[in-house]
Amino acid sequence: MAKEKRKAKRKGWFYTLGQFLLRLFYFPVYRLRVIGRENIPKEGPVLLCSNHVAMKDPVILGVVQRRQVFYMAKEELFRNGFIGRVLRGLGAFSVKRGTGGTDALEEAYTLLGENAVVGVFIEGTRSKTGELQRPKTGAALLHYRTKAPVVPVCITGSGGGRPIRFRPTEIRFGKPIPAEELLIPDESSMQLRKASRIVMEHITALRADSLESFGLPAPQTEKKEEG
Repeated sequence: MAKEKRKAKRKGWFYTLGQFLLRLFYFPVYRLRVIGRENIPKEGPVLLCSNHVAMKDPVILGVVQRRQVFYMAKEELFRNGFIGRVLRGLGAFSVKRGTGGTDALEEAYTLLGENAVVGVFIEGTRSKTGELQRPKTGAALLHYRTKAPVVPVCITGSGGGRPIRFRPTEIRFGKPIPAEELLIPDESSMQLRKASRIVMEHITALRADSLESFGLPAPQTEKKEEG
């Protein structure tokens, strides 16, 4: 019996409209160069694991490929009714402070079960210099529990850091990391950290390629391991 196709979660009309309008601004203003967009599976669940250099990163990842990307956002941003509805329409879901992110992980499990693309900034916080930071283990745990393919992606401004207006910004998508490479036998901290380091190694390679394309020096040894 043929394996049933896992269709992609459909985009809402509000997201589709926003994606179209934002593309008109972001592509010319930030001179977006997209490489490897075809590496994102067209159907089924996907974990999009990215570096994080600017507040606009979720928007950039949303406009450079076709599928809707869902992200977690601070609960405080949803307190205003209108803004909360806009954020939800754009694919954001809230995470409460002090819960360890467990509520957001549950939401992510549900979305991946619905064949959505869930975006994870694996470092957990923005980098002020563009250099990669220590990865967190949330993405590895999501992969372990859902078996969703992990697609690494790196956003790099022409100076090696954050995107700057009217200067090129490169977004590189890697191929889905083979499941056997991310083999996680259990949920122990050691195994999750190991898998997180592997994801970060793929992002590091993408960043090195972008730096080379901008004519910048190869990156220094960067922190890849969660402490």
